[in-house]
Amino acid sequence: MKEQLETLRQKALAELATCSGQAELNEWKVKYLGKKGELTSIMRLMGQLSEEERPQIGQWVNQVRAKLNSAFEQKELRLKQAELEQRLKSESIDVTLPGRTVQVGGIHPLTRVIQEMEQIFIGLGFEIAEGPEVETDYYNFEALNLPKNHPARDMQDTFYLTEEILLRTHTSGIQVRTLEAKKGEVPVRIIAPGRVYRRDDDDATHSHAFTQVEGLVVDKGIRMSDLKGILLAFARRMFGAEQQIRLRPSYFPFTEPSTEVDVSCYACQGNGCRICKHTGWLEILGAGMVHPRVLEMAGYDSETYTGFAFGMGVERIAMLKYGIDDIRHFYVNDVRFLKQFANRF
Repeated sequence: MKEQLETLRQKALAELATCSGQAELNEWKVKYLGKKGELTSIMRLMGQLSEEERPQIGQWVNQVRAKLNSAFEQKELRLKQAELEQRLKSESIDVTLPGRTVQVGGIHPLTRVIQEMEQIFIGLGFEIAEGPEVETDYYNFEALNLPKNHPARDMQDTFYLTEEILLRTHTSGIQVRTLEAKKGEVPVRIIAPGRVYRRDDDDATHSHAFTQVEGLVVDKGIRMSDLKGILLAFARRMFGAEQQIRLRPSYFPFTEPSTEVDVSCYACQGNGCRICKHTGWLEILGAGMVHPRVLEMAGYDSETYTGFAFGMGVERIAMLKYGIDDIRHFYVNDVRFLKQFANRF
């Protein structure tokens, strides 16, 4: 049996030397050292030996097993080392190559403009107010001096969900809700940024959904000059310290008197160019003194308190500020457009 064990050892070591991968190593181990392997088969023959022979044969079997296990471990270690060296060689890095640029996201330009507007008005003593986008006809129209069948409702083509529920056409309803919540207390200084909806055709300057920021101030002794001062401060902080504004008469049902507000053209500084259509001015918002009827419906004595309100489109401000010629660029998520603003803020 000793010769049989020696023959097995030599044969196993010869086959082990030809193994070139982990799969072949595993097959070799099963063949010679497994539960049904050749070494185990020889051990089963020990039951036929005499009691005197068994200890000696058992010792030889253990020696052969130890040698084969040791040879297997050494071979496995060499193969793993060779595999590692090959992988390191194939995955080597040329440190002289330029690094890969990491793509970094940024805040959307409209969000940035809203944040900038909020910071300007917070610095002027305003608070931020919010309200529902799905609004009632009362808060969207009636409480703003626009009773049912009022012809001025045609100025805002509306998405109605029911006869009394609609998608808000402006954030002015938040002004009424705030006045009601204050219950006659003053001062009231709020801005109301938010999404609004109108049945406009989508083109370069219009969208059925857009963003507004509206403002409201109510207190004793509020005058038109206060409105002009606030809007001039806003225009200079948003567009530049040299900007000027002008007020043109207009009409809004919820303000009296009402005005359209223009800012001097950022491109030509009022001299006239293609951007401002050679007028020197760019329209940015509508404003006016709060209509006495709006104050009365919200619970304020219009003989004691006065106020002003204004509203502007965020997209309009962003287009003027950055020279963007199509409002649709803000909504199509074109990375080529958005990445231009990543380092502007």
